[in-house]
Amino acid sequence: MCRRCFLLLSMILLPAVSLNAAAPSPINMEADSGSGRFVEMPAEVLEDKIRGGLLAQLLGNLNGLAHENKYYDEPGNVEEYTPALPDGARTDDDTDIEWVYIVAMQRARTAMLGPKQITELWKKYINQRIWCSNLYVRRLMDIGIDPPLTGSLALNPWANFNISGQFVCETFGLIAPAMPQTAARIGLNYTHVSIDGEPAQTTQLFTAMISTAFVTSDMNTILDAGVASIDPDSEIVPIISDVRRWHKEHPDDWRKTRRLVRDKYTLYESRTRNQNGYELCTAATVAALLYGEGDLVKTLIHAFNFGWDADNNAATAATIVGVIKGHGWMRQQGWEIKDTYRNTTRPLMPENETITSFGDRIIEVARHVITENGGATLWSWGLPTENDGDPDRSASGFYRIRVQEPGNVERLADADKQVAALRSAMRPQIRAGLADGATVAEQARAGYLAICLGLAEPIRSRHPDRWTLALAALHKQPKLLEVMFSRSPGPAGDKLRTAAAAAGLQKPETTN
Repeated sequence: MCRRCFLLLSMILLPAVSLNAAAPSPINMEADSGSGRFVEMPAEVLEDKIRGGLLAQLLGNLNGLAHENKYYDEPGNVEEYTPALPDGARTDDDTDIEWVYIVAMQRARTAMLGPKQITELWKKYINQRIWCSNLYVRRLMDIGIDPPLTGSLALNPWANFNISGQFVCETFGLIAPAMPQTAARIGLNYTHVSIDGEPAQTTQLFTAMISTAFVTSDMNTILDAGVASIDPDSEIVPIISDVRRWHKEHPDDWRKTRRLVRDKYTLYESRTRNQNGYELCTAATVAALLYGEGDLVKTLIHAFNFGWDADNNAATAATIVGVIKGHGWMRQQGWEIKDTYRNTTRPLMPENETITSFGDRIIEVARHVITENGGATLWSWGLPTENDGDPDRSASGFYRIRVQEPGNVERLADADKQVAALRSAMRPQIRAGLADGATVAEQARAGYLAICLGLAEPIRSRHPDRWTLALAALHKQPKLLEVMFSRSPGPAGDKLRTAAAAAGLQKPETTN
């Protein structure tokens, strides 16, 4: 059967999944084997959506930097905005941490890198232009703590609120189209490097929404998929419910909704804790999507104006709309965008990357994810193509994706249970770090783990000489002490500092 005849017959016989009218619709097909529901999508459509999501993410991130943390008590006042990257895109933590992962996934031909691999990537590439929880992660790696412990509630005082669960997740939604549970699992593998608890629910929320945007343009359906991906006991659920209700009550007054969000979810005295926290930023991202009404420019304007960590919120919201609209539509708008992705922050990573080549990498990884989850590409299941089955020229082919229903893949972490489990698991490592012959790094790790897990006092009482060595080893880690004592806001940071002082660890005079 000729390819053109096959496509025509499929379009006649099979129901279409809803997509935006600007792009060709994929073809929905129920598998005869009973192995699940599938969607077939022309490669040109799916790949255009991946590239659209990436470009929109870059626009939201880099155009949003001018508004980052500028609007706190009151919103911004952006009325007009034209998306543009006249000098091209550049690396920034909203995209370049994911870039490091994507390049490694592409080279390893797997979407799930292991803890040691992730630590190696961070030590080699991610050493500058990182903040908050990601900076704390890097310091924990210095004393030999690997993911996911680097993002544990017990060991990282940023982990229970930091927005790294959001701004380091979007690309993982792009590599798992129509597979929200897979998108969430992949996303969690990487965001757990720096977060846990409620922020892990935001990873599931936004990866599921991005994944779902490949097969529907209806924003309420996309939001419903996101909510279905969250633990029902999560605080994210009422946040989204509030924003949706306020939007419905004030459809023409986004400022009213912004004020309601500010008043209810400004929870702490620390400005850093609030604007870097999942509560305000999740609410702002959802509000931008609702008030944006599927329009990319309007969505970005609202993300900027809602404020707080605006570039993060704009990048996440824009990725969803970018998937819906697609790259082709975006290029037709006449926006000034140079096809460059300049490496300004990640030494030893490629220096000649472009937005196009970044997108190529994401597409290649997406192919692996699709096939590893029961899907296929046209050339891999025997139907004729005009390019003789060359997967590097996939625009003339089709992707056949096993569709997943959205659902929660990881429940909320219980901090008390986590600490209890870690106490049991880490005791041998702590003992080894306090034994004769331990290296300075091992001693520092033992001391840090003991302080975080409430084991310092009994060790100090029974083995004062060894505990003195552990404290001395920690004092040889000034970068770790600096983030412990001076860069960890909120209750978790206060609790850690109190425990450290009680254990005899002194704040260095060089910290602020």
